[in-house]
Amino acid sequence: MLDLSSDKSIYIQIAEMIENHIILGSLKEEDQAPSTNEFARIYQINPATARKGLNLLVDEGILYKKRGLGMFVAEGARQKILMKRQVSFLADTLPEVIREANRLEIDIKELIGHIKELGGEKC
Repeated sequence: MLDLSSDKSIYIQIAEMIENHIILGSLKEEDQAPSTNEFARIYQINPATARKGLNLLVDEGILYKKRGLGMFVAEGARQKILMKRQVSFLADTLPEVIREANRLEIDIKELIGHIKELGGEKC
């Protein structure tokens, strides 16, 4: 769902929405992505804005264009997204979590315990 009141650009939100569908498996390799006109109609946005979000994913090799047919999920797209988001999480999000835990004087062992509790089998 797009948040039109967000500080995040609409085209970025569109790209992230498609990435989320790919990660969750509701869009698989070779599936057709929603068209710019579909995004424009559903969210009442300019088709050029939707196109910018889709083209961002084309530039990253997550989607590819089939002339006259639309955009489709590229082979290996899910893995590319996971790698990109893991790098971002480890470089940006995790250090901020650790800084905030330090400011709040949360012991690292306590923090790890909470992460394990929330993370299930992956942690």
